[in-house]
Amino acid sequence: MNRLKRRWLHIAVVAVLSCLLLGGCSPNETASGEGKTLKVATEPAFPPFEFKGDGNQGQGFSFDLMNAIGSAANFKVNFQSVPFDGIIPALQARTVDAAISSITITEARAKAVAFSRPYFKSGLAIAVRSENQDIKNFDNLKNKRIAIQIGTTGAEKAKGIPGAKIRTFDSAPLSLQELANGNVDAVINDAPVTLYAIKTGNLQGIKIAGQLLTEEYYGIPTAKGSPNLALINQGLATVIKNGTYRQIYQKWFNAEPPQLPDKSPYEDQTKTSGFASLGIIIRAIPTLLTGALITLQLTIFSVILGLIGGSLLGIARLATSAPIRILARAYVDFFRGTPLLVQIFMIYFGIPSILQGLGLPFRFNQFSAAVVALTLNSSAYIAEIVRAGIQSIDIGQTEAAESLGLGKTETMRHVIFPQALRRMLPPLGNEFIAMLKDTSLVAVIGFEDLFRKGQLIVAENYQPFAIYAAVALVYLCLTLISSQAFSLLERRMNPVKK
Repeated sequence: MNRLKRRWLHIAVVAVLSCLLLGGCSPNETASGEGKTLKVATEPAFPPFEFKGDGNQGQGFSFDLMNAIGSAANFKVNFQSVPFDGIIPALQARTVDAAISSITITEARAKAVAFSRPYFKSGLAIAVRSENQDIKNFDNLKNKRIAIQIGTTGAEKAKGIPGAKIRTFDSAPLSLQELANGNVDAVINDAPVTLYAIKTGNLQGIKIAGQLLTEEYYGIPTAKGSPNLALINQGLATVIKNGTYRQIYQKWFNAEPPQLPDKSPYEDQTKTSGFASLGIIIRAIPTLLTGALITLQLTIFSVILGLIGGSLLGIARLATSAPIRILARAYVDFFRGTPLLVQIFMIYFGIPSILQGLGLPFRFNQFSAAVVALTLNSSAYIAEIVRAGIQSIDIGQTEAAESLGLGKTETMRHVIFPQALRRMLPPLGNEFIAMLKDTSLVAVIGFEDLFRKGQLIVAENYQPFAIYAAVALVYLCLTLISSQAFSLLERRMNPVKK
C-alpha cells in the first residue's frame, strides 16, 4: 500500500514538473504574455481608426496601436472582423479575447465587459450638408431626420432629441452616405471619423455643424474577469510612456495627443443578473410585436407585387418570341444569381447616388426601397414557379380549349392558369415563408422590422442570447401561422376534397 502511494506521488511530481517545463501552467505566462495570441475584434469600417487598405489589409490608428501594445506586452495580435453591434456579445461569449473598434467607455457597457484604461479622447459631432444653415447646435435637431450607427453613443444621444426621426445603420459610412444622398438632415457621429471623411473627399457636400456635443474616451474591452485586461493595460501604459503612442497619434491626426486618464471611469460595474435579463425580455415583447407587424406588412406587399411580376415573367419565359424569352431569362438569372443584400444596397444607396450625380434630385424612402428590392427579387423566383406550374399542365388541356374556340389569352386565363395555380401553391407558400425571413436583410438600410427592433434592444442592454431567442420565437410563430394558412388554402382549392 505504501509502495502504491509512493508511485502515485512520483507520477504527480513528474506531471507538475512537465507542466511547468512546457509552460502550460507557468504563472509568468499570463503576466508577460509570452507565447500568447489574442483574438482582437474590430470592425474595419471606421476610418481613420479601422479600415481596409491596400491588399485588403487592416489599417488605421487602432490597428497600429494594438500591434504596438502587443509588442510592448510580448503577445501576438490576431484581428477578427466583427460587426460593431456584435463585438460586446462576442466578448461576453468569449469567442474573442479583446476588441479595439473605437468603443466609447460608458456605464452600461462597463456592466457587460471590462474596459482598459482610455486610449483616445473623442467627442460627438453633428454632420450636415454644406448648404444647410438651419442646424448649428444640438437644439436645432428637434423634429429633424437623423442618421446614426447602431449601438454607438451617438445613438444614445439621438434618443433625447424631441420629435427626431432616427434611422439606424450598421456602420458610420452608411449613415454618412444617407446624409450625402439627402435622405436625412444630420448625422450624429464621432468627430474624427466625420472630419476624416470630409478631408479625404470621399463624401462631397458635408460639413461639421457647431462644436462637439460630448467629451468621451475610447477603451479596449475584454470579457469580465479576463486575465488579458492586465496584460493590455500593461502594454498600453508602456507605449504611452515610451513615446510610441505619440508617434502613432501624430501619424494619423498630425497633432499632439491629449492627456489621458490612467484608469477607466467605470472599473467596478456589476454584471446584469438573470432576473434583470428576464425583465428586459418582458419589456421587449411589445416592441418586437410592433416589428413583427411591420415585417408581415412588408412581406405581404412584396409577395403580392412579386406574384404579379413573377406571373408576367413566367409567361414571358414561355413566349414564342425569342427576344422576350431572352430578356425574361436574363432578369431571372440576374436576380437569382446575386445576393438580395447586394440588391438592397444597389437600390437604396446606389440608384439615388447615380441619379443625383446626373443632376436628378431622386430619393428613396426606406419602405419603398425595401418593397422594390424584395419585389424584384421575389419576382425572379416566382417566375420559375409559374413557368414550371404552367408547363406541368397537360398539352391536351390547351388543345381542348382551342377546339372550343378559345384564344391563347382566354385559354391561359380560364383553363391553364387556374389549374396551374393549385399546383403552384406549395412552392408559393415556401416563397412566402422565405420572404418573411429575408425581410430581416432590410435592417441594413435602417428599416425597423422585427430583426432591427431586436438589434436595437441588444445595443441598449447587451443581452444578445435572450433577445435574439425572443426574436427567433416571433419569427417561428409567423412562419407557423403562414404555413397553416397556405395549407388551409390548398385544401380549399382542392377540387377532390371539395
